Amino acid sequence: MKVEQNQDLEMRAARHSALGDPSRLQIVDLLTLGDLSPTEIAVAMGMNSNLVSHHLNVLETVGMVARSRSEADKRRSYVHLTASALADLIPGRTERAQRVVFVCTANSARSQLAAALWATRSSIPATSAGTHPAEHIASGAVATAERHSLPLAEGKPQPLESVLTESDFVITVCDSAHEELGVSGDLHWSIPDPVRTGSDDAFDTAYDELERRISDLATRLATT
Repeated sequence: MKVEQNQDLEMRAARHSALGDPSRLQIVDLLTLGDLSPTEIAVAMGMNSNLVSHHLNVLETVGMVARSRSEADKRRSYVHLTASALADLIPGRTERAQRVVFVCTANSARSQLAAALWATRSSIPATSAGTHPAEHIASGAVATAERHSLPLAEGKPQPLESVLTESDFVITVCDSAHEELGVSGDLHWSIPDPVRTGSDDAFDTAYDELERRISDLATRLATT
């Protein structure tokens, strides 16, 4: 037990040491609500790519960040905080919104589940839309919602242009939608498309990740 406690203390100390650099602390603050590519981090911080790479390597070494390959542009990667990155640490970023709009390409799975989950965690209104909406909600998403006793919104997937207003807080949950919209979104969550695989495990993994992120964001997103 004492060995495990010492190991935990050493890991916590390593994370605090990594965050002792102002630039790395700023990177973590940027990532507390959404995923960013290294290029997006460089632009946000006004820093050259080599220095960003160095800071990301330090954060990755202490287990605070991980990277995933974009499903859309295979040359691009996204950086996200690991599930334990902020254990015993206090996130530093908060936001305000009148309404949340979850966006993916087809508006048939991830964005539908996200909007339904949000309604169980926050009183701020939420809806979903797609950049290229499908004809219907994916059967896998419907089945996932049923397994988790989560009521999905009725109706067909909606095009983003018919839903979006200037005051909306936009969260893309799809790499393709994020890269299509660019800087017009407020947050991006790089969540693999469960429809590609179609398995229950793929849908449940997406559901669990959405639930984790929404539970965190709901406590830090206030009404305007």
